[in-house]
Amino acid sequence: MREHGAASTTPGRVGDVRRQNLALVLGNIGPDTRATRADIAAATGLTKASVSSLVAELLETGLVEELGVTRDGERGRPGVGLALDARRGALGAEINVDYLAVGVVDLHGTLRFHEVADAENRGRDAEDVLGELSALARRCVEAAQTAGVTLLGGGLAVPGLVNPARGTVLTAPNLGWRDADLSTALGGLIPDAPFGVVLSNEANSAALAELWYGHGASLRDYLFISGEVGVGGGLVIGSELFAGPQGYAGEVGHVVVEPGGRRCSCGGRGCLETVAGQEAILAAAGITDGGSTTAARMSALQAALGAGDAQAMSAVERAGHYLGIAVVSAGRLVDLSAVVLGGHFAALGTWIRPALLSSLDGFAPGLVPADRVAFSELGTTAALRGAAGGALLRALAAPYELLP
Repeated sequence: MREHGAASTTPGRVGDVRRQNLALVLGNIGPDTRATRADIAAATGLTKASVSSLVAELLETGLVEELGVTRDGERGRPGVGLALDARRGALGAEINVDYLAVGVVDLHGTLRFHEVADAENRGRDAEDVLGELSALARRCVEAAQTAGVTLLGGGLAVPGLVNPARGTVLTAPNLGWRDADLSTALGGLIPDAPFGVVLSNEANSAALAELWYGHGASLRDYLFISGEVGVGGGLVIGSELFAGPQGYAGEVGHVVVEPGGRRCSCGGRGCLETVAGQEAILAAAGITDGGSTTAARMSALQAALGAGDAQAMSAVERAGHYLGIAVVSAGRLVDLSAVVLGGHFAALGTWIRPALLSSLDGFAPGLVPADRVAFSELGTTAALRGAAGGALLRALAAPYELLP
């Protein structure tokens, strides 16, 4: 995920330099690299003695473990391999319009625990929703403790604009939240976690998860589009999330694709969400049973598509057409040539892909080639994986915080 070079020679306080070097050394230790102290010294330009001292401190933090003897070359003395310790992890959580989800991701990137609960959260008080989420989180934390996994921190992803520093949801139209202060509840999810719990946008977190665990590693620059009840987006440029000066970039769900179209939950009209969100597709397909959960209706839609139902096919094709318009608009603006689709777009990938590719080719031939259109395989785990991964990165960037 990161590139590393030699330690900085810029003058500074000894403590600052040592903290930088701790992070530098840790950055050269992966989940299964089995890098030796000699390997790290060669990669960083630090002396072997310095590396040995820094590794001793990293072992003390619990982020790193020794994996046994690794031979340094054919004739060199055997060294002890080092790797990130899978007994350290982070909690990931997601609040969406129609479900709550929690999980634990360890330092190897493995999703150790995962639980999803159907919940109709639209219009509910934020405090009530957080109460239910906390109950799920407690079960996850207890499962992690039983398995011997220490949680370093966590992240909570929500479908809306957020202020992470204040722990506030500025606006989440599909939840009906505005200026919702979640800071107290965030602190209660894992009270003793050294790196706390940070609020994030659901689509941005999913975009990062795709970078770390999915198609993003090979694409490097892409627009991630998350399909849920709403439609969210995250921009990844140069393998880094680009959120814009206020953190709100990537709101592709509210790109206008049908001027004069239906009113959107954001207050606008003709947004992508109004024609390609779950509710819009289901309504167009004639699957409107209000007594069923969204998941059940999506399953019914897939069954109808599999049976070749004309109304269902038309609804998905229409969504794919307008989705292409939004991708082209975003691609022209920020010079992107790849897109990754998650949520219900991935679930409907077999049927929506032809219409999407036709739209892309019709409006901007060659801008986004067919082999640069990918569908996420992370399912409902994407946002919570990204939220948990953010907490792990905070720990890896500041290992000195874990020293006594």
